[in-house]
Amino acid sequence: MSGNKKGIGSDLRSVDAHAIRPEEYDEAPELTDEQLARAEVREAGKVVRRGRPRLDRPKEAVKIRLSQDVLEHFRAGGPGWQTRINESLERTVARQRKAHRR
Repeated sequence: MSGNKKGIGSDLRSVDAHAIRPEEYDEAPELTDEQLARAEVREAGKVVRRGRPRLDRPKEAVKIRLSQDVLEHFRAGGPGWQTRINESLERTVARQRKAHRR
């Protein structure tokens, strides 16, 4: 153990050597699917959220009609074509905002 690490005050060898006996299974009942669904994972006392973190400004699903030329152009670039359309629109919005500030 390096000098900057503290001991945990436990004999891990005895813990590792312990074999669980059948009667010990009765001490902790089996968790149900409902209990597991409600379970929280915690790190340093804080709940760790599952999945992607929530965005401050999440994207919104909308239906939009685009010309075939536009669709063909972006789809030709392969997967991620919708993201590229969004990026192109964001650049246009940024340019327009910049022009209006002048």
